[in-house]
Amino acid sequence: MAANLHEFSDAATLATALADEVAARLAAAIPERGSASIAVSGGSTPKRFFETLSTRDIDWGKVTVTLVDERFVPADNPRSNHLLVATHLLKDRAAAAKFIPLYYDCSSIDEAAVIATEKAAGIGKPFDVVILGMGTDGHTASFFPHGNNLGQALNLSGPRGVLTMEAEGAGEERLTFSFASLSDARFLALHIEGQGKKDVLDKAKAGSDETEMPIRAVLNRAQSPLEIYWAP
Repeated sequence: MAANLHEFSDAATLATALADEVAARLAAAIPERGSASIAVSGGSTPKRFFETLSTRDIDWGKVTVTLVDERFVPADNPRSNHLLVATHLLKDRAAAAKFIPLYYDCSSIDEAAVIATEKAAGIGKPFDVVILGMGTDGHTASFFPHGNNLGQALNLSGPRGVLTMEAEGAGEERLTFSFASLSDARFLALHIEGQGKKDVLDKAKAGSDETEMPIRAVLNRAQSPLEIYWAP
């Protein structure tokens, strides 16, 4: 599948451009289907994008926001993607959006994954917007190199929904939407910043082993064109 690189002079310009594009996509989806959906990623990179998107004047009450992936930690944990999104995106105009978390206070992460899958089942398919990030190890979502459920997670023929992931580089146990849930988004974007991330992406493009660098699955097998937003 095609990957299109959108290069910007700096992170602020990128954040504005990406927020404008995402807002336009969400706004267009609402009259067409009655609602809109977006799945976003965590980390430090998207904070400026979230802050910018939260001010966009669209009908946020008809938008459902969820996470691409999450650590198995409560929402008030500093490493929680839920907390990140609540702080930087679900405010201003975007405070009216509906939010569906992936973490649930359960006795096991497997039980949480079942509940998350059930809760997410009501979101329209495919997602209108999916924003991915990428780590320096080539992971995206919680598709970590050599993760215990990586094969299942990357299987495009597998079920839509949330599954678990453990990996050496993941830290906490993770909850993540499967690749089948994300790869056909109407707008699929990879948001990365810094020359180091660009170098990782170039390395991924040059190889084929998805267990070594799972971002290769997105580059090579996504069902929607991948729009890469990058600033040095």
